[in-house]
Amino acid sequence: MIATGKLTLAAGQRTLVRELDWRVNPGECWSIIGRNGAGKSTLIRTLAGLRAPDAGTVTLIGRPLAQWPLVDLARARAFLAQSRSDAFGYSALDTVLAARHPYGAQRYWEGAADQDAAAAALAAMEVGHLAQRDVRTLSGGERQRVAIAAMLAQDAPLLLLDEPANALDLAHQASVTRLLATLCREQNKTIIAIGHDLNLAHQASTHALLLMGDGEWMAGTAADVMTAPLLSRYLDHPIEVLAHGARRIFITSESLP
Repeated sequence: MIATGKLTLAAGQRTLVRELDWRVNPGECWSIIGRNGAGKSTLIRTLAGLRAPDAGTVTLIGRPLAQWPLVDLARARAFLAQSRSDAFGYSALDTVLAARHPYGAQRYWEGAADQDAAAAALAAMEVGHLAQRDVRTLSGGERQRVAIAAMLAQDAPLLLLDEPANALDLAHQASVTRLLATLCREQNKTIIAIGHDLNLAHQASTHALLLMGDGEWMAGTAADVMTAPLLSRYLDHPIEVLAHGARRIFITSESLP
């Protein structure tokens, strides 16, 4: 679905990611894990085509990212930013309908299929009752769920999410995690997401990419990569992994004073 070749990313004089050779296949669900400033958002914005690589390549479905026409790119990948600013008083429904633009660029108004897709996406995120609300009046968590609904309505095979659980309460963090896992398993969507909750990441992910922030990286299956020694090293904090039935529970090994 998407691959990088010798991809290098930098911030000023600092190398964040060095020569990343990475392949993400259809139906895989990846978590990008690392400390603050390790280059996670820089990487996902590069994968979305919003930032040029400092060196190396990104290919989407075998085609260099820079060669994709914007409308085709919008149909192939959807991107959820870490934060957003709402300058205008659009309704939640109109905000989600805007994500349908790649499918009706030659039409002035949205069609019935667009309306149905937007309504279904709002319902999936449990914000259908907010459809006519001005997005500027929504809470942070409600606004995040509307943003995820817009990404769902875009109906792209590749979803790139920068901290999708941001501002969500515990119940909605869990429901979004289940939704992402279901999209991979049942609809063969490909998902790459940044998150700081290791337990949510492990529940949803088939694979993980660890970033050290100094150029070093490690990629593999969640079972192979999300281990206590590796996570402790890449997060610069001691992590323990406990077994709870078939689940792994990730905790810090230091107690609070």
